[in-house]
Amino acid sequence: MKLKKSSLKGVKAGHLSYIGDAQIDEGTNIGAGVITCNYDGIKKYKTIIGKNVFIGSDSQLVAPINIEDDVMIAAGTTLTSGTVKKGSLAISRTKLRNIKDFYYKFFGVKK
Repeated sequence: MKLKKSSLKGVKAGHLSYIGDAQIDEGTNIGAGVITCNYDGIKKYKTIIGKNVFIGSDSQLVAPINIEDDVMIAAGTTLTSGTVKKGSLAISRTKLRNIKDFYYKFFGVKK
């Protein structure tokens, strides 16, 4: 895990994650591969995460964002703005599509 300009109080975050410009409260669990996206190329923004938040693996938190207490963030979720309210589940995923024979068409290979 890499930390930069962040405050963690009683947080579980031992996996490969990037936590920059964040304030995270106690009881929160940061899954593997979670990143706080704090820089838009011009300005840095802060991510605020409350108590007892569970953030699933491979999630991206695009600041500025506020995650209140007792929240679950589903694995693979990208949060892009606003506030996730206390007690909520936040999930952003698209429906899986399987495109038949795409590999063969893309590479011009016969099956």
